[in-house]
Amino acid sequence: MKGATATRSQQRACGGESRGFTLPVTDKRSRGCDSQRMLMSKTCTVKARLIMGLVIWGEMGCDGRVNLIGEHIDYEGYSVLPMAIRQDTIVAIRKHDAGEAQKFLRIANVNDKFKGYYEYAKSKEVDVGVPVGLDVLVDGTVPTGSGLSSSTAFVCSSTIAIMAAFNVNFPKKEIAQLTCDCERHIGTQSGGMDQAISVMAQTGFAELIDFNPIRATDVQLPTGGTFVIAHSLAESQKAVTAATNYNNRVVECRLAAIVLAIKLGMKPQDATSKVKTLSDVEGLCVSFASSHGSSDPVVAVKEFLKEEPYTAEEIEKIIEENLPSIFSNSATSLDVLKAAKHYKLHQRAAHVYSEARRVRAFKDTVSSNLRDKDKLKKLGDLMNDSHYSCSVLYECSCPELEELIKVCREHGALGARLTGAGWGGCAVALVKESIVPQFILNLKEKFFQARIDKGIINENDLGLYVFASKPSSGAAIFKF
Repeated sequence: MKGATATRSQQRACGGESRGFTLPVTDKRSRGCDSQRMLMSKTCTVKARLIMGLVIWGEMGCDGRVNLIGEHIDYEGYSVLPMAIRQDTIVAIRKHDAGEAQKFLRIANVNDKFKGYYEYAKSKEVDVGVPVGLDVLVDGTVPTGSGLSSSTAFVCSSTIAIMAAFNVNFPKKEIAQLTCDCERHIGTQSGGMDQAISVMAQTGFAELIDFNPIRATDVQLPTGGTFVIAHSLAESQKAVTAATNYNNRVVECRLAAIVLAIKLGMKPQDATSKVKTLSDVEGLCVSFASSHGSSDPVVAVKEFLKEEPYTAEEIEKIIEENLPSIFSNSATSLDVLKAAKHYKLHQRAAHVYSEARRVRAFKDTVSSNLRDKDKLKKLGDLMNDSHYSCSVLYECSCPELEELIKVCREHGALGARLTGAGWGGCAVALVKESIVPQFILNLKEKFFQARIDKGIINENDLGLYVFASKPSSGAAIFKF
């Protein structure tokens, strides 16, 4: 399924090179393809023929993902550690022949805030060429609002489908960045993790995703453990609530970084113009911590950022500038300022710095000489610590997630945490392989059964809301 001429290391590199995307490509007779995805692909083809009368040229699949650790830190420039899951989105597509009668599906927005493909392409000075006809059918198994990147699976598979239909080839780096820009275009200040794992995942490996430039490193997880993903059934509407939740945290992190920079000696004008993320001031924080016998940037956070919430006026006094002028180029950030009553800078910075350290500890544990049993125990502890930080410092959990995670831990999970943006969606639990079936039955009895009885979900659909997963593959093209 890998490109015919590129080496594995070339396929994974995503620096400044201009090499092609090297997507896995297979035909419908291939035995090298994941059987579940192949079945999904064939099902989508059948639906296309039944519903639209289409003979499909090919299909593109992009997986959902579960983030094992590293929440809300990708947009601060820090590494994250997700894995792809088998649930995916399939886009079946056929480009119309030159002589074929044109058929159009015209879609328009009445709100100028939302732009379509052509407007977006033109804003990037991309030659979109002459419009042509396309037959497209979309199907998928990634639950929406689950924190498993259903939106990214859709955006990536759609982008790659159009690329393939037009026989266009781009580097992986550009695909990951373009699809990230697409989600930012609709109002969520995404950091790039979801798109990177969707494009670069490899079967059997989690991936350490680094940024600037985007690159992926295979992470072989220890044997004897399985990740179980369970939906809290509270839908996470990341884009809808962005001004008070997701984008609010992005703004708070930048303000925390600017205030830290000033407190640590940078001139206010330089701080407001140059400091964008907490990673930009980590060096200053570590230098301060080292003078106090530590290497932890949280030492500086505790010293210079008060735990009580800041008002806009307090921040403006420190930075010597009004907040709207700092975010004047970001409409979504200005929406945050309009909605915010205060800003919790201490808590947000403490989470980001401590979570970044947990990601490194997770990777170091996997690479260590510990027995697999001991590795699993330590990984579980790191996941538990991560959830505490997300819940208490970043405040991106919700009552349903707290209940679900409590049930997971009470029934044998080595560690459990929210995954994805939070405010609903899924939890991920690390469980010994030997107890996975009983663990899932316990979740059904202690968490899901009450929801089934109330008619919130159908019992026959339970497998969509709780399932075990090993690391799956990334984007792939299926030709028919």
